[in-house]
Amino acid sequence: MNALAPVRHSAPHAVVIGSGFGGLAAAIRLGARGWRVTVLERLAEPGGRAAAFRQDGFLFDAGPTIITAPFLLEDLWRLAGRRLSDDIELRPLDPFYRIRFDDGGSLLYSGDDVAMRAEVRRLAPADEAGYARFMALSEATCRLGFEGLAHAPFGRMRDMARVLPDLLRLGGHRSVHAVAARHLRDPRLRAVFSFHPLLIGGNPFRASAIYCMIPALERRWGVHAAIGGTGRLIGGLAGLIRGQGNTLRCNAEVAAITVAGRTATGVRLSSGETIAADAVVSNADAAWTYGRLLPATLRRRRWTDRRLARARYSMGLFVWYFGTSRQYPAVDHHTILLGPRYRPLLHDIFDRGVLAEDFSLYLHRPTATDPSLAPPGGDTFYVLSPVPNLCAGIDWAVQAEPYRHRIAEHLAATLLPDLQRHVVTSRVVTPQHFRDTMLSVHGAGFGLEPTLLQSAWFRPHNASEEVDRLYLVGAGTHPGAGVPGVLSSARVLDRVMPDAHALV
Repeated sequence: MNALAPVRHSAPHAVVIGSGFGGLAAAIRLGARGWRVTVLERLAEPGGRAAAFRQDGFLFDAGPTIITAPFLLEDLWRLAGRRLSDDIELRPLDPFYRIRFDDGGSLLYSGDDVAMRAEVRRLAPADEAGYARFMALSEATCRLGFEGLAHAPFGRMRDMARVLPDLLRLGGHRSVHAVAARHLRDPRLRAVFSFHPLLIGGNPFRASAIYCMIPALERRWGVHAAIGGTGRLIGGLAGLIRGQGNTLRCNAEVAAITVAGRTATGVRLSSGETIAADAVVSNADAAWTYGRLLPATLRRRRWTDRRLARARYSMGLFVWYFGTSRQYPAVDHHTILLGPRYRPLLHDIFDRGVLAEDFSLYLHRPTATDPSLAPPGGDTFYVLSPVPNLCAGIDWAVQAEPYRHRIAEHLAATLLPDLQRHVVTSRVVTPQHFRDTMLSVHGAGFGLEPTLLQSAWFRPHNASEEVDRLYLVGAGTHPGAGVPGVLSSARVLDRVMPDAHALV
């Protein structure tokens, strides 16, 4: 690839729908391969679920806050002829998280094996050997599932058959929690080493054990924070696209993908404008792409209305963004507060559709690393609670404020004393926001749930099986959600989409 080759006006044209991490990464990769690219974003700012917003002097990252596998970002900057460090400071965190148990105890979770062994010994001395075995399995699974397969297409059943023996050997037919429980006896450690699928929308008791790779991925490449917020990464990626001579349009809502025969020919905007293209890449929710942007007559192979209705979708997300007039220096950058129930709470969220009285929470305090994100003397926070998606029928117009209040009371009683008196700015989003603003089907925070039968070949393919010259990136396609996953989905396009010169 010639990263510095200028875009030719006669070059084949690709339209990218959506400007989340997946869409921006796809545009940069296509630009480096000679494509003329137009990115269309329906909102006023790029970023999709990874956008940022300012409120009352506080800067909030609306979505992803955990940055791993930074080499995927470095690769994008290299393709655009720059270095990531020219534009972005990624600061490694140590520890990665503090995990707080309901009894008040905690574990500092890091990438330091010696420190982690000491933490395991402190909680459950008999589990140290089991921890070592689990991490060895995690590393083997990471080599296969992330290094080997995350950027490989799964467009044919034989692609799945080729890796199935290795998946079975590593326990991929079991759940993440089942594999953790085979190695660890202490219920707290079983939770610590099985919660990771929740970061990508999966139930640890149902998500394939291939996702046991996440602890090894974090250990190998670290957990980082972007100074200035994750939104700085979005701004940097948008700048790379423009630097390639390509276009990013906001306030441009795609109403339909236009098709001739069974070949994508461009898009029609809600304004009525049509934009012709030689290929279309959708970073929209996969179920939205198939269910709303293509007519049912073109969805006969796999993604029919019936198939989309029967699919399992990830949980919803309740997020409270708030800023305080005081600082809480004892609170880490990332804290996970586990509630009194683990499996029963997940059953309520994923299966029963019940908004439980208890909860487990992820608390983000980015000002622990970057004080510039809040006014002097203040702290920026968001707290996230997994909740049922909209299939549960919860009336969030009624339930949101009481639920926020319960969370605030819990935080005040545990980590943030006298919280309510010091909150000076506040915003709440619910699964309703994810459906109405992010166009996530059923308000699911991560699209399709990452079960074994909704992963790899069983997931919507990166090269559409329904329409030629339509491609998918983002959380809804292979390899799945999370920043490394969606960036890797754009890498898959290098394998399934031709270079521009091949179409000239």
